[in-house]
Amino acid sequence: MSTDTDAVGAEATTEVDQLARDLGEAIAELPVYQRFEEAKANVEADEELQAEIREFEQIREEFMLARQSGEASRDDLRELQNAQQDLHEIPKMSEYLQAQNELELRLQELNETVSESLDIDFGQKAGGCCED
Repeated sequence: MSTDTDAVGAEATTEVDQLARDLGEAIAELPVYQRFEEAKANVEADEELQAEIREFEQIREEFMLARQSGEASRDDLRELQNAQQDLHEIPKMSEYLQAQNELELRLQELNETVSESLDIDFGQKAGGCCED
C-alpha cells in the first residue's frame, strides 16, 4: 500500500516539475520577457553605460557607508538621487527599467493565477524565507 502511494506521489512530483519547466519555457517566449532580455543585453553591451552604472554604484556605496556611520548629509542624499536620476534618464537604461517593470507586473499576474488554487502566495513562498 505504501509503495502505491509513493509511486503516485513520485508521478505527481514529476508531472509538477514538468509543468514548472513548461511554464518557464512559456514565460521565455512571452514578448514582455523577450523585450526585457533585449533591453538587458543592450545595457550590458554598452561600455559607456556600464561606466555610468559603476559610477552610480560607487556613489551609492559611499552614501551607504556614510549613512551607517551617521555621517551622511542631505547633500550626500541629493547627490545620490541626482546620480540615480541621471542614470535612469539614459535611453537604454530607461528602456531596461521599463521592460523590467513590465516583466515584473506580468510575473505578478502569473503568480496570482498560480496562487488562486493554493492557500498561499506562491511567488512569495517560492522566493522568500524567514518570515514572521
